[in-house]
Amino acid sequence: MGLRPVHVNIKAVDASVVGRFWAEALGWTAYRPGATTYVGPAGGLVWPDPVVIGVDVVPVPEPRTAAKNRTHLDLATTSLDHQAELVARLKERGATALDIGQGDVPWVVLADPEGNEFCVLEPRERYRDTGPIAAVVVDCAEPSAMARFWGGALGWTAHRSTADLVLLRSADGTGPYLELFRSPTAHTASDRVHLDLLPRPGADQASEVTRLKALGAADLDIGQGDVPWSCLTDPEGQEFCVLALP
Repeated sequence: MGLRPVHVNIKAVDASVVGRFWAEALGWTAYRPGATTYVGPAGGLVWPDPVVIGVDVVPVPEPRTAAKNRTHLDLATTSLDHQAELVARLKERGATALDIGQGDVPWVVLADPEGNEFCVLEPRERYRDTGPIAAVVVDCAEPSAMARFWGGALGWTAHRSTADLVLLRSADGTGPYLELFRSPTAHTASDRVHLDLLPRPGADQASEVTRLKALGAADLDIGQGDVPWSCLTDPEGQEFCVLALP
């Protein structure tokens, strides 16, 4: 039956502040359904949202220590004016400019108030119908191998594939892309940003976890204890979780 990503999980010392920031960045609303701050479309909290991938900001006591996250968001814009306005507005809300060696590029690299990288893209035709999140970008050593894992995990289709970059998207052509980008950066710290997946109707969590392990996933113990979700890593050690159906 397969899985679908339901939100991007961001760990933060001050989840309320980071949640409000991402609500501003995406033009959505920050909700407090419990300990976490969930960011999704305005009009009332709907989870799982039938269309969008939300952002779930989870409070943790430890500040970020990694030099760079392996996962980040690319934000879509509709014009150069929109890009400039969004960058300026987010800097007023606590974003900072980052130099990660990107050089002279048409997109803008920023960090949220706790240092999590993201990019505000120039307008691109590919992302005109993704919603505010154009892509979830994951650094990896071997994009093609990771595409086989994530394509199998989600049932998503490759829209572009080179030695250094693979773009996956849902088979129905909706929502953001999952972009697997070749990077030499070693994985040395626990991930601050990861995907949370949910079984589709008709599937069950245990069977999906078993299927993911057959594809190359492994169990992960980060001290989560007895929780209703399963913590796993992909074949390159990138963390993700499989949630239980509500």
